[in-house]
Amino acid sequence: MSKLIALRNEMKKCASPVRAKSSARFFKTGPGEYAEGDQFMGIAMPDVRKVVVRFRDLDRVAVLELLHSPWHEERMAALLILVDQYKRGDAKQRKAIYTLYLKNTNYINNWDLIDLTAGHIVGAEIVDGGADEDILLKLVRSRSVWDRRIAMLATFYPIYNGDAKLALTVAEFLVDDSHDLIHKAVGWMLREVGKRCSVKEEEAFLDLHAATMPRTMLRYALEHFPSARREYYMGMKIVRGR
Repeated sequence: MSKLIALRNEMKKCASPVRAKSSARFFKTGPGEYAEGDQFMGIAMPDVRKVVVRFRDLDRVAVLELLHSPWHEERMAALLILVDQYKRGDAKQRKAIYTLYLKNTNYINNWDLIDLTAGHIVGAEIVDGGADEDILLKLVRSRSVWDRRIAMLATFYPIYNGDAKLALTVAEFLVDDSHDLIHKAVGWMLREVGKRCSVKEEEAFLDLHAATMPRTMLRYALEHFPSARREYYMGMKIVRGR
């Protein structure tokens, strides 16, 4: 039995039809919704992670086949294996994983798949591996909401290491984006800039954009602020709306 078949068998043991229906609703898979047509086996994330630990050395061909699966949890497992292999790999291996990731963004097509992986692979390769940060500027111009979210979430890695510059650059490109999932991603990363890098840098961005940025984005960005500062920035939206 191949390792890929063994992995899939282990995942099937964890599947739940009830959870699958719940996940399909939660991740908006209905007609016209952002994840229309995505399929769920109904596997809890802790169980996915347990399987990933057992198959962390799955070969690249098998990982790619798993990433191309119609099943959401199998794609998640593939991506988590890539994150693990990236962290353990040498420079050549990390570069190959980074390249594979960017060539397969069509399959990295929901917010959870992105949020758990983009920073660890794309962000890390830009910061530590010398990859050209212009790739993020290419992604932010994509028609795909998932490409744009990858660009924003990739900046979590430099934010975590105390550098807000890349996050603020990407946020500047996406501040007027029309999609709710981008509003949430930008607001979240702005909040992390304030928490992990510099409140002053976050406030400088908000001073420029709070009056015009989408309300959800602003609300996410302000979650860690004292109530008086939250009211100040939210008030900019009220004034603009009059």
